[in-house]
Amino acid sequence: MRCSGAAGRSQSAPLPTCELALYLAVTVGFHLYSFYQVFKVSRIYEKDLDSEFGFEKGFFIWGFKKDPTDFEWSFWTEWVKKLLLWTLLGHVIISQVTNAFFPKFRTWLLMIYGMLACFITVGYKGLAVILLHLLISFAVAQLRVPALSWLCSVLLLYSLQMDSLGKIQKHWYETENEYFLLLFCLALCNLRYTSFCVEYCWHRVCPQRCCMSFCWLLAYVFYYPIFHNGPIICYDDFNNQMRRTETSVPKTDLVCLLLGAVRIFFWWWLTESMLHFMYIHAIQHQETILESASYWTLGGLGFAHTLFFYLKYLLLYGIPSIIMCLDGIKPPRLPRCTSSLYSFTGTWRYIYVPLGGSRHGLLRMMFSSAMAFSFVCYWHGGHSFMLNWAAMNWVGVMLENVLKMICAVSPTQEIIGRFLSTRMQRRAHGALGSVATTLLILSNLVFLCGNEVGKIYWNRTFIQGWPWTPIAVLGYFYCYTQVGIEYDRIKK
Repeated sequence: MRCSGAAGRSQSAPLPTCELALYLAVTVGFHLYSFYQVFKVSRIYEKDLDSEFGFEKGFFIWGFKKDPTDFEWSFWTEWVKKLLLWTLLGHVIISQVTNAFFPKFRTWLLMIYGMLACFITVGYKGLAVILLHLLISFAVAQLRVPALSWLCSVLLLYSLQMDSLGKIQKHWYETENEYFLLLFCLALCNLRYTSFCVEYCWHRVCPQRCCMSFCWLLAYVFYYPIFHNGPIICYDDFNNQMRRTETSVPKTDLVCLLLGAVRIFFWWWLTESMLHFMYIHAIQHQETILESASYWTLGGLGFAHTLFFYLKYLLLYGIPSIIMCLDGIKPPRLPRCTSSLYSFTGTWRYIYVPLGGSRHGLLRMMFSSAMAFSFVCYWHGGHSFMLNWAAMNWVGVMLENVLKMICAVSPTQEIIGRFLSTRMQRRAHGALGSVATTLLILSNLVFLCGNEVGKIYWNRTFIQGWPWTPIAVLGYFYCYTQVGIEYDRIKK
């Protein structure tokens, strides 16, 4: 949590070296020891979990089997090995060739290649469904009413959850994974044509509106590096950068690209190692293990889940980001740990800002934030665990903003400045941050593992373990927060 004014100065206040060393030692030591406890539990239950979930044979760590129960990771690694690696490589070749010989037609040649790659991956019927969604959304955008474009996008998103349509589309493919790939593509396309259509409505008197044609919508949606899984780049950013690169593509630093490739390999190695050493995804389906595990193991499982999710999206977004850099397009920043909503922050300007945001008082801010979280929840399927996740995050955001408002008042700043030194202000900031981080980790566990796992963590931590376990958890997250504040301070 951050407060303006005094809190901003408190974050820049350095703490004694010995104090920071203690915080760092506690943070690193807790991680390592809790991960070791998860490793031990994984070894104890390995045979039972293997018989139930069918572990895969490890291919680069001898003697350990691999936990394949994380659907998203198994799904994308299978598709990358099967097809997507080659289609992405094709995009790189087409991009570099067109940049060298046909720079003025580069945007449209990349669009054609993206549609061809879409045809190869999801078939002509899948391509036809995507084009139908684009035609409907573009037709509604001609009315230039943002609310109608949003309603159209929500209804098209609802069509992805209709069982009757799903049964028809499943018959188009031989395997269920092919159908799921179509769903992923349609869901990501929904975000992109929503961005385009809202921008189209906003630019009703702008002279650039002629450029925002259906062809530009196709070029945006079928830009292949981000077609299947993101990261999300808003239409205005894409349009401006792509139009600039029609004349000249900025030269990319080869050293930076090589370092990026090395980082991606390291992230992949670390992610695969976690699947071999810690069977966190199989254990999450075993409530008896979670109920009987030690608090060290429980904490390690929670951290491992958030770390794995973070590494997974560093890879899923990192590879397209490197290709975007080769194309002369600046990609969005990669996600930070426990930031499960990173890919949607850019789209908030289409919901939060038009509805008033924080410019029109607390009630308007509460409504705008609720609508933004509601859309993210609905985009993910609107399941009960997503509703709980959205509610927890909304409450956290509201509490943080109320605290900011209180701290921004002059009498409050005077009291803080009179009774607390800058170092004590930073320590108070860390104490408040420990509460926010605890709630954030808990909400992410609900997002990643479901309601039942979230209930187990809540009951064991705050009910069965009261009061010492919550005190220990908040104490640890206080150290963790101070390390994060110090990292940001040094970075700035």
